[in-house]
Amino acid sequence: MGAEKKWLLTLFTAAFISLMLLLMSSISSFSSPKTFPSLVHHGSHYPPSFAYFISGGDKDKDRILRLLLAIYHPRNRYLLHLGRDAKDEERQALVTGVRSVPSIRAFGNVDVVGKADWVTYLGSSNVAITLRAAAIMLKLDGGWNWFITLSASDYPLITQDDLSHVFSSVRRDLNFIDHTSDLGWKKGDRFQPISVDPGLYLARRSQIFQATQNRPTPDAFKLFTGSPWVVLSRSFLEFCIFGWDNLPRMLLMYFTNVKLPQEGYFHSVICNAPEFRNTTVNGDLRYMIWDDPPKMEPLFLNASVYVQMAGSGAAFARQFEVDNHVLDMIDDKILRRGRNRATPGAWCTGRKSWWMDPCSQWGDVNILKPGPQAKKLEGSISSLLDDLTSSQTNQCQ
Repeated sequence: MGAEKKWLLTLFTAAFISLMLLLMSSISSFSSPKTFPSLVHHGSHYPPSFAYFISGGDKDKDRILRLLLAIYHPRNRYLLHLGRDAKDEERQALVTGVRSVPSIRAFGNVDVVGKADWVTYLGSSNVAITLRAAAIMLKLDGGWNWFITLSASDYPLITQDDLSHVFSSVRRDLNFIDHTSDLGWKKGDRFQPISVDPGLYLARRSQIFQATQNRPTPDAFKLFTGSPWVVLSRSFLEFCIFGWDNLPRMLLMYFTNVKLPQEGYFHSVICNAPEFRNTTVNGDLRYMIWDDPPKMEPLFLNASVYVQMAGSGAAFARQFEVDNHVLDMIDDKILRRGRNRATPGAWCTGRKSWWMDPCSQWGDVNILKPGPQAKKLEGSISSLLDDLTSSQTNQCQ
């Protein structure tokens, strides 16, 4: 009997040690990612990369972090901006959340704006924030190809492997910007009234106000309008920021007094610049549903439109309410990512399990593994490029 007990004790001890070693191995692989990230290569022989500017306001920390993880890839660059209305504690919590992601710590490609600006929909503060973000991105990283603006209420409909794969066959000087010279009712409502944005010169948040008189439509340049959500090439943003031509500055001065300058500034600059007007692709790659007649913002999206949204061929969709169930559907069915984890791509080499993030370990970040959504986006872009080819004489009509 003593020998049997001794044998059982030995068996139990061996099983316990094996279990502890397995558990420690799992925890170690989860918490200790590869120390040195693989090299990120840029250039015409490698997939393109993107500079994302994500903005939000008070209590948007969790939404921004969720969006960041949904679009994260080591090849890209990210700048997060919580408006001045958010508390410093919330901004610091966002920084802490970003730093808790092993791959972000290793690749160091995510930054949070420390000295925040007011995030307003009306007034020129919006364009000022975007230009500042573009300038920061140009200074921080010399490798990205396109600049993408997103808000906390946006969400992707594709993986970053999908996006990079499709854009690998796109000319890198092209700009995806919905635009038209047909101002319609906007001429009298948006462009002729003289609006002043106190957010440019007051420390406190204030609403815009309008002068009693209107101004005539300019004849020194042509006005264009369109979607405020853009995908802009690096070369065009260098033109806007460095301004070797006076056009970007001249138009910036004009749009300082426009009610919604984000719907016209980049559109007017690119269509009045001879070297860039034929680089415009007339589409913003967003899925949105508008009221009839359209209001200032599109309708909120939910599970009832998931099928149409997923099949739209758009890269992003807006707008979503906080933690709406349809976001979980996108995570599960399209991005195939777990909550609080980055969207898996070819770069993720860790095992997928409930206790381990597959993107806590990585291999070659310069290879891609596109999924089924890539074909849909490819179809949308091909259609837009066909329109570009058919009216090559002048894209800005």
